[in-house]
Formats: sequence, structure tokens, C-alpha cells
Amino acid sequence: MTAPVRPPAPSFGDAFKFWLKLGFISFGGPAGQIAVMHQELVERRRWISERRFLHALNYCMVLPGPEAQQLATYIGWLLHRTWGGIVAGGLFVLPSLAILIALSWIYMAFGHTPLVAGIFYGIKPAVTAIVLHAAHRIGSRALKNSALWAIAAAAFVAIFALNLPFPLIVLGAGVIGALGGRFAPQRFAMGGGHGAAAGDYGPAVIDDDTPTPPHAVHRWSRSARVAAVGLLLWAGVMGVLLATGGWNGTLAQLGWFFTKAALLTFGGAYAVLPYVYQGAVDGHHWLSAAQMIDGLALGETTPGPLIMVVAFVGFVGGWTQQVLGPQSLAASGALAASVVTFFTFLPSFVFILLGGPLVESTHRNLKFTAPLTAITAAVVGVIVNLALFFAYHVLWPQGFGGRFDAPSALLAVAATLALWRFKRGVMEVIAASALIGLMASLLRSVI
Repeated sequence: MTAPVRPPAPSFGDAFKFWLKLGFISFGGPAGQIAVMHQELVERRRWISERRFLHALNYCMVLPGPEAQQLATYIGWLLHRTWGGIVAGGLFVLPSLAILIALSWIYMAFGHTPLVAGIFYGIKPAVTAIVLHAAHRIGSRALKNSALWAIAAAAFVAIFALNLPFPLIVLGAGVIGALGGRFAPQRFAMGGGHGAAAGDYGPAVIDDDTPTPPHAVHRWSRSARVAAVGLLLWAGVMGVLLATGGWNGTLAQLGWFFTKAALLTFGGAYAVLPYVYQGAVDGHHWLSAAQMIDGLALGETTPGPLIMVVAFVGFVGGWTQQVLGPQSLAASGALAASVVTFFTFLPSFVFILLGGPLVESTHRNLKFTAPLTAITAAVVGVIVNLALFFAYHVLWPQGFGGRFDAPSALLAVAATLALWRFKRGVMEVIAASALIGLMASLLRSVI
């Protein structure tokens, strides 16, 4: 049998087409998105070997930010230099941004009509079940011993009972992990990535023994340039926002808040949602608790990283604050969503372009996983708190003093069974719940 030959290196145009396609089909959260990239880039196209793919993934997993988008950026950079990384990471996000802006406009402009209201009435209980399922999914992978269970429990108490800010919880868990990695390393050892199976798929364009490309060789002068450009881009856009609206302006506050959020997204989007809630709902009042739940539902039904829910937060904040005036609400929302997306994802690009050459300088596993292991454990407790928060607002929409919403409770139980017992996908559960909510709304209007 003839041995497979190494495929030709993809042109920039070929890579562009693939990254654009990926931006429109990247449903399923980070696990699904990474699985798609593994199937396409490692197994089918053989643009990168599995070992190099997993090595890049290990680096992305210890960074704050969406690991699937960062992995796309890393591989795009490895294949086609800086512009390759920018195109790969950008196209992972831009289709989702455009879709979310359109859906957010429909939501704000027509959300109070019976049709749209009925759809979201059905979706909200499903979102509660989805968040609880996410806690279980992450917890089953992350909580491997009593020490990690204790960290998760402490994080839950810290945010639920003590109302401590999410950044402080992340910092505390990271310190515990760093100490635990030194004094009890066996309890803080992290497993592999998202379960890509090992296999021999034939020689790849970037193979195990392929020399590091010249542009990926670490040089301190290059690192300094990347850091400087990243800071200049951040300062330039922030400077424009400050000049046009001042520090207390909505756009500047959105930019500053989501810069901080971008540096705290260890453990995925669900981990940072409590922080976004604390700041966007309780602190700045950019949107309501009910709107936050609706935004998460929209984020679950669109391609791209789930953290793109922040674009919805930005859109609603720009709309309600009328940043471009009362006659330009849609434009206000679109501008704010774009600002939020820029400040959320800029650090991810800088992390990859800055740290990639250091990672390529060795193909051994990284040694910074103990703090991440502890942070991931804390994230489980934080997500359980988020599920309880959503359940409260869905089941008692007027507060505990108001009526208990029995139909929503039944829908939440049904969605939970669909996810756990029958292993249905998130999209299926949301679609079915939306249809049930619409039917219930139409039934109420007839009776």
C-alpha cells in the first residue's frame, strides 16, 4: 500500500476560505469547535500534525479568553505569519458579530411583540438547564479529587453568600493552584485538551519534525513590537472614545469593562458571565437580568465563541444609553457591540502573536497548569451560582413574593432531561423550547 504523501502547503486564499467557512459553522461551544478544527486541519487536510495541534491547544488552554478562537489564530499565524493569524481569528468572530447585531436589533425593536416574547418565554427555562448542564460537564472533567471539590464549594460560597467579585475569586483560586502545584502536584495535575483522539493521519504540512518557520522563531525585538502594537491599538481606540464621550461615556466604560473581562475569561464564557452580570446589570445598568438571560440564549444559537454574548450586552447598552442619540438606536447598538467585541478579543490576538514563538521554541508540555486547574475548579462553583440566578428569575419573575411560574418549571425539567438523559444538542433543546413557548403564547392569546 502506497504511503500517503505530504499535502501541498495551503495558499493564503485557501486558508481564507476555510477560516471563513469555519466562522459560519462553529457551533457547539469550544469542544465542538476544536473537534471541527481537529477533523478538518489534522485528519482531512493535514495542514498540521496532531502533536503540534495539541501543543498549540495546551498553550491556548492556559490563557484567558476563548481557546477555540485562540487556537484558530495560532494555526493561522503558524501557516501564514501575522496576517494569517489575524484573518483566522477575525473570521472566527466576525460572522457571529454580524448575526448577533441583527438578532439583537430584532430583539430590541420587536421583543415585546407576542411572537418574539413567546419565543423567549420558552427559551429562558432551557437556558437555565443549559447553564446547569455546563456546570456538570465542566465539573465532571475538572473536579478529580477532594481538594478541587473544596475549591469549587468555596467559590460558590464566595459569590453566592459573600457576593465577592469574580476577579478576586479567580485570583484566589490561582494562588491556591500555584501553591498546590508546588506542595501537592498530584492533586493539581491537569489532563489533556478537549479529547481529540490520537491517530496517525499521514504526513502534515506542519509535522512533528517540521522546523519552526522563520517567522515563528522567538526574538525579543519582535515580542516588543507585538506588545507595542497591541498597546497602541488599545490606547488609540480608547483615546477616540475618551475624546468623543469622556471617561464616563458609555462607550469608554464598555471598552474599559470588557478589557478587564477579557483578562478574566479562564475556563470559558460561562466563567466570566457572573462578572459580566455583576458589572453590566448591577453596576452599570446597561441591561436587565431578564435581558441577560435572553442574550445568553442568542449566544447559544449563533456560531462563534459563546463569549460573543458580550456583543449582545454591548448592543443593548448602546441602545438603552442612546450613545448616538434617540434617532439612531440601531446604529448606537451596533457601534457599542463592535466596541465591546474589539476590546474583548484584542488581548487574545496579542497573547497568541506574543507568546506563540515562545511556545514554538519547545514542543514539551507547558508547566503552568496547576493555577488553571484550580481556577477551573472555582469556575464550577461560579457556574452553579449562575444557574441558580437564572432559575430564580425564570421561575419567580416577580421575585419570591410573586407567583411561581409552573410552565417554566416544567420546561426547565424537560430541557434538563433532554440534555442529560437523551443527550440532545443545545441547538435542538433551544429550538424545541422556543417552539413550545411560541405555542403557549398563541394559546394564551386565543383563550
